[in-house]
Amino acid sequence: MTHAYQFLSAEQKKELSGIAQKIVAAGKGILAADESTGSMAKRFQGINAENTEENRRLYRQLLFTADNQVNPCIGGVIFFHETLYQKTDDGKLFPQLVNEKGMVVGIKVDKGVVPLAGTNGETTTQGLDGLYERCAQYKKDGADFAKWRCVLKITSTTPSQLAIMENANVLARYASICQMHGIVPIVEPEILPDGDHDLQRCQYVTEKVLAAVYKALSDHHVYLEGTLLKPNMVTAGHSCPKKYVPQEIAMATVTALRRTVPPAVPGVTFLSGGQSEAEATINLNAINQCPLHKPWALTFSFGRALQASALKAWGGKKENGKACQEEYVKRALNNSKAALGKYESSGEKGAAQESLFVADHAY
Repeated sequence: MTHAYQFLSAEQKKELSGIAQKIVAAGKGILAADESTGSMAKRFQGINAENTEENRRLYRQLLFTADNQVNPCIGGVIFFHETLYQKTDDGKLFPQLVNEKGMVVGIKVDKGVVPLAGTNGETTTQGLDGLYERCAQYKKDGADFAKWRCVLKITSTTPSQLAIMENANVLARYASICQMHGIVPIVEPEILPDGDHDLQRCQYVTEKVLAAVYKALSDHHVYLEGTLLKPNMVTAGHSCPKKYVPQEIAMATVTALRRTVPPAVPGVTFLSGGQSEAEATINLNAINQCPLHKPWALTFSFGRALQASALKAWGGKKENGKACQEEYVKRALNNSKAALGKYESSGEKGAAQESLFVADHAY
């Protein structure tokens, strides 16, 4: 029989749950600005901008210095390692800037996906080595939450039981290490939208994956009140011939969560998973309007779905800074309303409608 040895004091638990609740306070979500240098290369390629450290700093500075209208919309910002130590033009560290706007600073701590031997192209996520020490340092440097992404894919033979169990276990190890250092772990078991599977298949797989994740978190004594979940919305595969309406996606998503995610978890911050900006907002709104009981905050942790139009407007040109910020503010305001179920679509045009799908997406 297992025995519970206390590893968090009452004060530590209070700190962790306080951080988690602050991030997902009503109408607030997360800006995922933790794209790796390689991912930024792809983003910048699309706008013909050079992928230099200075350009990455300039672009993220635009996001972090956007009009204060975004402050009630963004509860947390996920940083990449490089960004955590960068400064504004006038010498202020980015984490300090973000904190002053009332947002919590987060840090991506995984080191990417690697192949899982003996599977049909499945992966696990590396980065546990040295994580204990890195978390201690990141906490000192101002980070109060972290993100770790695992990836599963749906085919006729996947996800395998091995991939489900291995990724659940690695997420639980990461989560327990974070909590020992006063860092709230965002648990991200992403089921990729690649494939032609229907909505029901995605719901079934999502339920199996989340059930395994929460069993692993329990086995590793993770304090659920001091965690957040970052799952995929339940959607059909990108190549599925049948198209589903937002209400069907919402019902499948909320049903899967209700069957697997304990009410102790303060919030669910959905990833956008290659949906267009408009689609992600409309589906988030439908999820919050779903007539089922929902015991957690249901909000966003968007990267591409908050930044695509802003990046396009910027185009790597200094004179477009204001236009870039305006697009970002617009997206943040729309998603804040959607997180409350109060968004009304006005039939968005242009970049907001463009699919952000990338096959076999890696960060």
